[in-house]
Amino acid sequence: MASNILFLPFRRTNAVSMSTAIKQYISTKYDQHPDMFKKDLDTIDHIRTNAVNVLEAHVSGIQKLTLYAAQLVWIGGKFPIDIGVEFAWYPALGFNTQRPESQNNLRFELANILYNLAALYTQLAISLNRSTSDGLKAACNYFCQAAGVIAHLKDTVIPDLRTTPPEDMDTMTLESIQQLLLAQAQECFWSKAVKDGLKDGLIAKLAAKVCDLYDQAAEYGTKSDIISTEWIHHMTAKHHHFAAAAQYRASLDCLDKQRYGEEVARLRDSLVCVNEALKESRWINKIVLGDLQGLKARVSEDLKRAEKDNDIIYLMPVPPKSELKTLDRAGMATARIPPEVSDPYSSLGDNGAFGQPLFARLVPYAVHVAVSIYDERKDRLVSSTIIDELEGLTQKLRDLLQSLNLPGSLQALEKPLGLPPSLKAHAEEIRQQDGLHKLRRSMHEIRKLKTNDAAIYQEGGGLLNMEAEDDDKARMKHGTDRWNRQPSKEAAKHLYARSSEIDGFFKSAASIDDQVKNKLEESEGVIEILGSAPRELESYVPNSKRATLTPAVERAVDGLRLTLSDVTKLEHRRKRKIQDVREKVNNDDINSAILAETARFERDYPMQKIEPAQFENLFDDRLERYDGDKRMVSEENELQSQLTSRIKEANAAFTTARRGDSSTKEREQVLQRLENAYFRYKEIVSNLNTGRNFYNDLANLVTRFTDDCRTFAYQRRMEAGQMETDLATALSNLNLNIQDQKERHTLRSHYAPQQQLPPPSPPPPPQPQQYPPPSQKPPPIAEPLAAPTPKRAPQPEPGVWNPAQGIKFGGPPPSANPQQGQQVNGNVHHPAYPNANPRGAPGQWDVSRGVRFG
Repeated sequence: MASNILFLPFRRTNAVSMSTAIKQYISTKYDQHPDMFKKDLDTIDHIRTNAVNVLEAHVSGIQKLTLYAAQLVWIGGKFPIDIGVEFAWYPALGFNTQRPESQNNLRFELANILYNLAALYTQLAISLNRSTSDGLKAACNYFCQAAGVIAHLKDTVIPDLRTTPPEDMDTMTLESIQQLLLAQAQECFWSKAVKDGLKDGLIAKLAAKVCDLYDQAAEYGTKSDIISTEWIHHMTAKHHHFAAAAQYRASLDCLDKQRYGEEVARLRDSLVCVNEALKESRWINKIVLGDLQGLKARVSEDLKRAEKDNDIIYLMPVPPKSELKTLDRAGMATARIPPEVSDPYSSLGDNGAFGQPLFARLVPYAVHVAVSIYDERKDRLVSSTIIDELEGLTQKLRDLLQSLNLPGSLQALEKPLGLPPSLKAHAEEIRQQDGLHKLRRSMHEIRKLKTNDAAIYQEGGGLLNMEAEDDDKARMKHGTDRWNRQPSKEAAKHLYARSSEIDGFFKSAASIDDQVKNKLEESEGVIEILGSAPRELESYVPNSKRATLTPAVERAVDGLRLTLSDVTKLEHRRKRKIQDVREKVNNDDINSAILAETARFERDYPMQKIEPAQFENLFDDRLERYDGDKRMVSEENELQSQLTSRIKEANAAFTTARRGDSSTKEREQVLQRLENAYFRYKEIVSNLNTGRNFYNDLANLVTRFTDDCRTFAYQRRMEAGQMETDLATALSNLNLNIQDQKERHTLRSHYAPQQQLPPPSPPPPPQPQQYPPPSQKPPPIAEPLAAPTPKRAPQPEPGVWNPAQGIKFGGPPPSANPQQGQQVNGNVHHPAYPNANPRGAPGQWDVSRGVRFG
């Protein structure tokens, strides 16, 4: 139905089952059983079906859309935005309205629902009877609410989308739509003021504001790739139309105030503006054109009368354009966000219009995020400041003993024959664990895990590369103007970032693997001997002569033995402390505390969304329980410093007492080598266990990455296929698209130099033509360049039709005096403007006049 105002079309979607994805998510991520929420699961599917089927203008659709939007906002606090449902929506504007865009994103679904709510408001405004004051008032209110919804979508929802917004929801497009809706709301208010017979000065201010809003809408529209050129031409014509209407009403106000010269100036300005608007007549509909023609007829008639009266009777000077006072603006249209949209929580609950929120008994998703944050923070604190520090102290102590050749030198002296007891215990431990064979098996298993992880990762990377190559080939084939979707590296920016991150993991892991391999190669010979049979081990350790111990040596041996005993006690005590801390971490379950805090939040602030940041104080209080363990690390460091000094002193005394005795030197070196091999074995076992856990975790990471790459490649392949189809179909409309781009470029160049939107003001009034006196010769005119002489076409014989002349439809010229008081196309929106050409514009064929050739 033709109208002098525009409306937003609805976006369409496909049916999906949200309940299935939510049920699956509850089953895997929550401790509660999905059957507890069977009613809520059925309800969410029901209200979505009702909302997406609102495709016609009826007031009942408002509650269906706002109810679903409010529940989407609510469940956004219970679930992550990527819940596992691919929401497919067809754009309503632009050239790709037949190709859906799919996103696994609750915010994307909310954005489309709010867009349809704004579209519903505009279509309700269109459907009203705008020939009455009440109808115009209601239409103005609907347009203001539609503008408010678009503003909320632009400022709140789209920035929180976390993905690339749909192509018809970019900033410039939404700004243009918002200004257009405000302009149409202001226009409805202006029409009501005209119908109610308000003062011309106020009506002029209202029209001036309409002019500004349409100008802003057209300017933003030219910066958008989605707003059609037809809409831009419509908004441009409306801008000039209401500039003319504002000056026309200002002229009537001047007439009442007896400012006859200013009346003529404003009428001239109005005529210039309406002629500018009529330049858009090729692209605007008949009703808007009729409004303009009616306004031009009225302005022309009043200008003729005003000029005649002023020239004959009043003789007032007509001010130039620069001296005309800029018209004031009276803005009555504002973007009003419905409370159900701006504060959806107020509509939910016991006293809310939409009833109880869904999944209210489900622990909020933010609680699970908070638990994960605390566990990660707790593990990082304990690992970096307690366990790693204690293990580092122990390693420093072992490095010191190794540098001092302890306890090998003491064992060789005390037991010159056979194996020391500690060495027998170490050898038995390695034999029971299958020693070197265990290390080699673990190395082989880790290489296998690494190979599998790399293969999965390379599969995902290959999918990305293949998709990028296909996209580049299609772009080279069709050109960047036609193949205008995002390049692969932009569309899958997050996947490429994850790929780089995973590649970094592999590189760092390869470096660590090489270090562990080098450790094993350096020590595998001694470890193999240490894990061999007792007889072979004994034959490897050389015996020495029993040395004669002097009293000084005995005292030094006793002191060193006591010190090494303290070292052993320290290591055992420290190992128990590390184990106690790990058990403490495992038993530190914060779930009950967070749930209690959540219950308090929901009780005190029932409609406030739960966020993980709200538990920061609880985290800090909870982590204070590890302050004692951090103090314990400081105490251990101090004790080790004292023990280190004692070891150095005891070893120095031992070395001094045995100076010159080399009878046990060879045995000392072998025993120390075996002792070092044992600790190297333990270190390698720990490294291999860490590597196995790392590659197991990496397997989950690369599997998810490859699955996401496979999904992305499939979606892009489907999108490319649809684009190929669209391009093939668009070949028949190629000329139309080229013309559209040319018009858009022209419109953009028209608005580009504008830094701000100036108020409509007319050009200077035309000055009377000055003719030279008869006796004065006109000034000489420069001789033009000679042009080639055209060949005259043969003249047809009289009465014979020449095909080169074409077919002419003609008739008598239209009457110079158009009929007055006639309505334009039955339009009641501008009842003050009569039709300027009821019999048709010049050049239009009237069937009642027949056909004339010649």
